[in-house]
Amino acid sequence: MDVSTARTDTAQGRALLVCGYEDDAKCRKGRLDGSIPYARFASMAPTLPKNKEIIFYCA
Repeated sequence: MDVSTARTDTAQGRALLVCGYEDDAKCRKGRLDGSIPYARFASMAPTLPKNKEIIFYCA
């Protein structure tokens, strides 16, 4: 998936972003607005919408 598609899909509510850094400091530094920190993803997974794509990213 390219950046343009990821931006469009998240802006239109079709996808969720997850910051792929396990290290909290790296995640805070590189986290995009609206993304879910990796450390919280596992606990949130059961409540996330099943109809949305999940995009993991790191920079």
